[in-house]
Amino acid sequence: MVVPPPEKTTPPPPHRGRVGNLVGRLALVALLLAVVAGGAWGLSVFNRREVQATDPPFPVPFQEVEPGSAAPDSAGQVPPQASVTGETAAAEPLTAWAVGLSAKIDVPARALRAYAIADLIMRSDQPSCRISWATLAGIGRIESHHGTIGGLKLGEDGRPSKPIIGIPLDGSPGVKAIQDSDGGVLDQDTTWDRAVGPMQFIPTTWARYAVRANGDGNPPDPQNIDDAALAAARYLCSDGRDLATGDGWWTAVMAYNNSVEYGQNVYSGADAYARASQG
Repeated sequence: MVVPPPEKTTPPPPHRGRVGNLVGRLALVALLLAVVAGGAWGLSVFNRREVQATDPPFPVPFQEVEPGSAAPDSAGQVPPQASVTGETAAAEPLTAWAVGLSAKIDVPARALRAYAIADLIMRSDQPSCRISWATLAGIGRIESHHGTIGGLKLGEDGRPSKPIIGIPLDGSPGVKAIQDSDGGVLDQDTTWDRAVGPMQFIPTTWARYAVRANGDGNPPDPQNIDDAALAAARYLCSDGRDLATGDGWWTAVMAYNNSVEYGQNVYSGADAYARASQG
């Protein structure tokens, strides 16, 4: 069962960093939109490779890192062009990268694409944040096992096979009481709020940070892994945080869920994913 984090505080909207010249930014945005639109084809082509289950699950050793002392290992640029070779070379590069890494780290390729797209968008919109796809993957691992909790599967449209809806935030032991704020539109509960989607957002925080990742004009969807990953990145990067530093990374993740153990679990996953992507 997905256990949602305590109510997230909503710091001021994230500052927009300097992004260089306008022509370069527009070119990057156009590229990202094309990547999001074209990814489903590539994932269907290579889907047979993703479902192989001959290897044991990817190990993530738990690291008891002191809060604020360090950020996870660097995950580098995505996709690393040097690794897009061989059988996957004909596929769209980001899909090829996601499929290849998925086989190594036991994360669905569709989820990896979403984390990488959010990473790339934030490099354009807020480069000073220096958020990494690996940190988003570390959060996705804890919140919903990348949208596959309870045996669910991510579709090529980025949505899980069944909506992910957390427990009611009704003031039960260990749970903060948050009365319904969205009329049950997102969480199907008209009495209490619930955390929803692969990255487990409560409706009020979702309303503040969500945008549509593929820019198709439709409302952002918390069940869509692309939209959820981008909203998580925007939330983590808010208040001018630099996630490449120990203090910035821990401040961001503890704002997502104010628990040292949670932060250590996210750190452990992010660090393991980043290191594996370099091999």
